[in-house]
Formats: sequence, C-alpha cells, structure tokens
Amino acid sequence: MEVLEKRQDGICILELLGRLDSNTSPEFEKKIFEVIDDGTRSVVVNFASLDYISSAGLRVLLKAAKELKRSDGKIVLCSMKDYIKEVFEIAGFVSLFPITSSVVDAVEEF
Repeated sequence: MEVLEKRQDGICILELLGRLDSNTSPEFEKKIFEVIDDGTRSVVVNFASLDYISSAGLRVLLKAAKELKRSDGKIVLCSMKDYIKEVFEIAGFVSLFPITSSVVDAVEEF
C-alpha cells in the first residue's frame, strides 16, 4: 500500500493506494498520526485507489477519528468504491464518518 499526502487550505488529503489490511495498516497508522501530531485537525482520506480494507484498516480510522475528536478535528472519507462502502455499512461505520463522493465534496465538509 502507498499513502500519498497533499495539502489544500490547511486540510490534509491522504490518498490510499492498494490494500489496507493487517500488513499495511501499521504504515497507514504511522502516517495519519504523524499528520495529527503535526497539528492538522482536518483530514480527508481518499479511497479512490483503495482496492481492499480489512478490520485492521477500520481500526486505524476509528482510532484516528477519536484522537481528532479530542482536539475538535474531523476525518472525512471520500471516493469509495461500492464494495468498500459496503464494508463500512456492515461494520456500522457509516454513522461514524462523513462519507462523500469526491475530494471536492469532502473538502467542503470543513
């Protein structure tokens, strides 16, 4: 898995490429917590190039969301493929995260 980072108007946009599973989630966790520890309070996670997510990936997102909430921050998820969104629905995560159809829509959530 690869994590691409870009910034737009103080918002950190992380694009995930490949698979987010038990093998790659530590790398993603390290990256997202580096961003949070640097003081970023607005994070968009772009799923457009993500092919798979496991419960380990969901755990990292939940942990990061809780950390951001403590400092009045927020994570918005975007551009999910239907089968990835279905994982979020089954896990009950659609009520925990704002999910938009595009990066543009996600940025507007802030």
